Amino acid sequence: MVEKTQARGRVSEVFWAFLALGLTSFGGPVAHLGYFRTAFVERRKWLTESAYADLVALCQFLPGPASSQVGFALGLLRAGPGGAAMAWLAFTLPSAIILVLFAFGAAVLDGPVASGIIHGLKVVAVAIVAHAVWGMARNLCPDKTRTGIALAAIFTVVLVSGPLGQVSAIVLGGLAGLALCRDSAAVTASESLHFPVTRKAGTVALGGFAGLLILLPLLAGMAAWLEIADAFYRSGALVFGGGHVVLPLLEAEVVQSGWVTPDEFLAGYGAAQAVPGPLFTFAAYLGALLPGINALAGALLALLAIFIPGFLLLVGVLPFWNQFRQWGSAQALMRGANAAVVGILGAALYQPVWTSAIIGAEEFALALTGFLLLTVWKLPAWVVVALVAIAGAFIPVQ
Repeated sequence: MVEKTQARGRVSEVFWAFLALGLTSFGGPVAHLGYFRTAFVERRKWLTESAYADLVALCQFLPGPASSQVGFALGLLRAGPGGAAMAWLAFTLPSAIILVLFAFGAAVLDGPVASGIIHGLKVVAVAIVAHAVWGMARNLCPDKTRTGIALAAIFTVVLVSGPLGQVSAIVLGGLAGLALCRDSAAVTASESLHFPVTRKAGTVALGGFAGLLILLPLLAGMAAWLEIADAFYRSGALVFGGGHVVLPLLEAEVVQSGWVTPDEFLAGYGAAQAVPGPLFTFAAYLGALLPGINALAGALLALLAIFIPGFLLLVGVLPFWNQFRQWGSAQALMRGANAAVVGILGAALYQPVWTSAIIGAEEFALALTGFLLLTVWKLPAWVVVALVAIAGAFIPVQ
């Protein structure tokens, strides 16, 4: 009875923690990783810095929404399958609801005050990501070798744009770690992560991922809902990097097919930039506009279909990854990959986070204030988000 109560308590804990993030995590997937680090590594101490970086590196490798996969894994780690489900639901639901209302024509983002607050939320994302990069660099790049790997990762993602650059940076960082970081590769047992996923469950998940990818196109012609599920499942299954990278795939599926007009697509994309949570919730907006299906049913179907492939892949890989990371060579490889993740986040701090938010001296001063509130005064992230968002309403939007 005590164990059941504790399990329920942990599921509830996961839900409320991620609901707070779902309501305040503006700035896109890179910023989300910064919010997660602050909430679950620094404050709640659910896992160590290096274990968190391992998880980020793994999710960067896999197709799907990387930040949502990290959140799903954190919920799974803390409270099992129920925790994973609650982490996804709480983090995703706020933005999904707003975008569905937007699809119904609700003017939820109009007015100069709302625009100013949204601008402030973009600025605070700079502070959040900078804080994450600073903290991770101190822990994961403590020597010249790993600092060099992080620097090389920055050059890689600058020279090779898009998801290919990110994956290449992690692969090269891992190989560099394998060659150069063996002396520092000892990992304590306390850093090991034990996810409640068996090898059998992992194999079933991988089989489900592949089976749906093959079967849905064959069944799409039988019903409208199967055609919709196929379109959004393939978009979620075939995209590396998540976030903005999924937009061309979705455009090909819903605009070129005639389901949604170009103007509707672009309007929804603009709204998706202004709401918290994962950009993949853009699928809920599109689903609410699709012909031949109830708007709410279409939104729910599109939302589930675009997230499921990434989660199936993650569940499929986790039990094998747990064993892999215990090998001495794997530990050296992950040291290099973790340093590369720091470099990737550092590059992303500039583009797109900085370039989309810092357009004048006022924004720079506000972002610096948020950074100092986090690092020196050590205020909770949600307090900093609220303060900077309110301050953003007083900055004229250029």
